[in-house]
Amino acid sequence: MDVGILGIAGSGKTTLYRALTGQQVEGFSEKAHVGVASIPDPRLERITEFIPTKKLVFASIQLVDIPGVPPGSDAKKLNQLLEQIRQVDAICLVVRCFDDGSASIDPLTDARNMESEMILADLIVAESAVDRATRVARSGDTDAKARLELLARIVPMLEEEKPIRHGEWNDAEEKIISAYGFTTAKPVLYVANVGEEDPTGKSDHVQTLIAFAQENNAVCVAVCANLEAEIAELDEADRAEMLESVGLQEAAIGPLARAANGVLGLSTFYTAGEKEVRAWAIPADCPAPQAAGTIHSDIERGFIRAECYHVDDLFSLSTEKAIKDAGKMRSEGKNYAMQDGDVVNFLFNV
Repeated sequence: MDVGILGIAGSGKTTLYRALTGQQVEGFSEKAHVGVASIPDPRLERITEFIPTKKLVFASIQLVDIPGVPPGSDAKKLNQLLEQIRQVDAICLVVRCFDDGSASIDPLTDARNMESEMILADLIVAESAVDRATRVARSGDTDAKARLELLARIVPMLEEEKPIRHGEWNDAEEKIISAYGFTTAKPVLYVANVGEEDPTGKSDHVQTLIAFAQENNAVCVAVCANLEAEIAELDEADRAEMLESVGLQEAAIGPLARAANGVLGLSTFYTAGEKEVRAWAIPADCPAPQAAGTIHSDIERGFIRAECYHVDDLFSLSTEKAIKDAGKMRSEGKNYAMQDGDVVNFLFNV
């Protein structure tokens, strides 16, 4: 799953991207930067207390730093820039909530402006799609007619400045919407980029943005990108000390990734053995064979069953033998929907 980081110029989005991925990105670029960040997971680390292993592998999230949108850009330029975000699964919208003395702070206006720009870009795409679908529908193409009917509902929404994600769509309609890559159809995570004097996001600016996000059925996380960039450059011991000194329990990637997973509808399962203990991110309620496929396509293809238990059972009972003796070890078939926190051994034959 890819999360695109978007924000107006000066919002600090690239600083946040550097802090999360460790990549050194300097200066303005019209090309997107792509990086991967490991997701901190206390449960994964605790598993190793009960199952000693040679290797610990965290789940990861791919982040795409989208070029900043210059103020006053025309519709064509906006569409060119936002085209780079059409391939991502969710949008992380960074909003400035810090005072650097360069301009007044107005997170609500910034958030609304970004939403308006994405709506405008989607409207351009939708109107062009209407023209194409109309021409094809004249030949009797049923798929084109279905697209045209859907676009007839989408265009008025966008003209009323309503994002597509606020509409109600069935599965078939969602597939069409996804194919067009509409940005306002994607789930949004707001990031309030705060100053170092307010690392936990207590200011009125942050609270205003949180309220705005809630009104739009979205989530808002407060992060100090500058501080996180400094922390990312330290070694592990110094990181913990610095986090404690500013009143933070963990680096930003933790709450940010968990919020992103929630927005994307993801859950986590684990595989655990002497060679490796690893976390895997999958869609919530993913069928067991598809979950197995995240490890290797052969395991999905030859899936027999999943032997699993919940990670909390390991923490309370200490060993897999004790879990079996307590009747907590389960054997699940192809129709099993994976649950967050499952520790799994997939049996397969190819």
